[in-house]
Amino acid sequence: MGVHEKEGAAGEAWAVLDREVLRTATAVRSHLASVYLHAPGNAVSMAVGIGMAARMAWPWWRWALASEVPVAEAVRECHPVWVGGQQEMAERYPRASLAFPFPASMYVAPLVLDGICWGAFLLVWPADRTSAPSGQEEREISGSCLRMAEALRRADESGETLRPADEPRSLPLPPPLHSDPGLELLERLPGGILGLDLEGRVTFVDAAAGELLERETEGLLGIPIWEMLSWLWDPAAENAYLFATVSQLPTNFTGQRPDGRRLAFVLHPGETGVTMQIGAAEVAPEGEQSLRAPPVSVPAHSLFRLLHLISALAEATGVQEVAESLVEQMVPVLNAQGLLLLIADEGRIRVVVAHGFPSAITEHMRDLPLSAGTEGVQTLETGVARFHTDNTALRRDFPDIERHSSMSAYAFLPLTVTGRTIGTCVLGYDRPRQFPPEERAELTSLSWMVAQALERARLHDVSARAARGLQVGLLPRTLPTVEGLEVAARYRAATHTLDVGGDFYDLIRTGEDSVTAVIGDVQGHSASAAALMGQVRAAVHTHVQAGAPPDEVLFRVNRLLTDFGGDLFASCVCAHLDLSRRRALVATAGHPAPILSLPEEGTRILDLPEGLLLGIDPDVYYRSAEVPLPPESLLVLYTDGLIERPGIDMGSAMRDLADHVAQIPSGPLEGLCENLLSRSDDTPREGRGDDVALLLLRPGDSRALIP
Repeated sequence: MGVHEKEGAAGEAWAVLDREVLRTATAVRSHLASVYLHAPGNAVSMAVGIGMAARMAWPWWRWALASEVPVAEAVRECHPVWVGGQQEMAERYPRASLAFPFPASMYVAPLVLDGICWGAFLLVWPADRTSAPSGQEEREISGSCLRMAEALRRADESGETLRPADEPRSLPLPPPLHSDPGLELLERLPGGILGLDLEGRVTFVDAAAGELLERETEGLLGIPIWEMLSWLWDPAAENAYLFATVSQLPTNFTGQRPDGRRLAFVLHPGETGVTMQIGAAEVAPEGEQSLRAPPVSVPAHSLFRLLHLISALAEATGVQEVAESLVEQMVPVLNAQGLLLLIADEGRIRVVVAHGFPSAITEHMRDLPLSAGTEGVQTLETGVARFHTDNTALRRDFPDIERHSSMSAYAFLPLTVTGRTIGTCVLGYDRPRQFPPEERAELTSLSWMVAQALERARLHDVSARAARGLQVGLLPRTLPTVEGLEVAARYRAATHTLDVGGDFYDLIRTGEDSVTAVIGDVQGHSASAAALMGQVRAAVHTHVQAGAPPDEVLFRVNRLLTDFGGDLFASCVCAHLDLSRRRALVATAGHPAPILSLPEEGTRILDLPEGLLLGIDPDVYYRSAEVPLPPESLLVLYTDGLIERPGIDMGSAMRDLADHVAQIPSGPLEGLCENLLSRSDDTPREGRGDDVALLLLRPGDSRALIP
């Protein structure tokens, strides 16, 4: 399509976008360029582009703003993004690399004005360019972005906010500067020659190409080759063309005529189209085709969106994460306005996800018996997808459910796993939709993948609940109340771990004025680690009750573990608090040192005699250190899950924690626990791979010194 012809502020804004895309792409010699604007559903969509047919650009037409892709990042963060090639794309944006598997470099600049981002400007270069835009190019691009943002703001202020259409508009390239009539030279080349524009339409054909394709040359001009030759309608052919167009690298494919003759097609891309050389396919002695250009290994473009969504689902663990991934990724990319995820649960329907639909539909579906004859239940029972291009049939078949009028088109997709249907995915669209065969196939494939992710997530949640139940059962239900001592404790499971962890804590009363606090961590996450943790805790409890000091407790527990002869080790801190004398004896076995905060002296990491992990050497001895505990002092015992940070060594992490404790205002220990855990929650999800145990102790000021 050509330049936008609307009148008013919107028309002026479209004209500015068209002009700036054409001008800037030419100035910086980018062979692909497009502008993305905000779209409904918290997404950005391609509004206008140059260098590729709209149909070819479909896999990258729409992105959820939450997507980890360059365009979405540029809009979210309001900063430019440069990706210098396919490898860098795979390293920085693994999901996007599945949807854009081409050797090309790109620069995405946000359209920012007065702190508001109106969209993004994407420019693509061939892979042989690895350097970011030069200073002059950046000035060209930033000036263009500013002019586009100003035009978009003017349109918005006039009430004519620009919104992307259902598909991006492809701008025509400027006419070539020179016309080369060297047809005689082309005729001397072996095989046939076809010229294709960016829409795949034939712009030139020689006699040899017409003969090989068994068509009159006059009948080929101006027609997309894929539509004209049905036997070329193959993902390999279309993707080779797409690969050449995006990467600007030569590539090839083979096709078989209806009479069985195989032809080799070599594609030579340029900024205005592709030159296609056609010849007989050579066969190597082994029976395999001998290729004249590097082979293309690119998935069919209709699968790109599926691959992107699959990667998002693959990272989701529990049901809640699957639900969030579907809302953030599936709804915007598929341009659906509503999503319902329904599963069968003990004879009734359970709503797992409800997004975009009126609450009346959600309430109607909630706890609906499977005997109900609704479209969603019927899809679940039959396992057959149902598509409604408009809502006429639904309103006719279910006249009592006027709620169906909230959406104009529906897709009911069965969620099938290992031959059984566990639920239904309902997509709603606010306008009638035809659902062509290729889209139905894509949605059906996607529903199968959603079902796999959902079933895996359900099993994960069940296993996690069982594991956490066992973990909680191994920890003390309550801690003893000791006069003159304030105590608080927390345990938090690792983010992505099904097995039971080995972190533990305990507080053991040893007299009217004394207690022993223990915290430790058994290596690993497994049933064996949990069993060993239970044994360590029981052994510590026994020796403490027998009156052993901390160093002796660790010595005896170490002997016990080495006698077991297992391959698991444990770290531990044991602290005996004598409240009447306001002191503590503390010993450690390979565990992070406690932190002590004193009212008048500040906060420090306790300097304790080093001790080997429990369970390694039966002849190791441990030593205790005496630590003062004046009134209102704070002793912080913790496991390493509280302080672990990617790329930060343990010593630095402990110092960071001590600094944080020093800055926390004095208050109830329950609040301090939450403060410390929330600090740990700021760690990226992938960095929280361990459990956290936390035990805080603060002596009061009601005890008098015993002389």
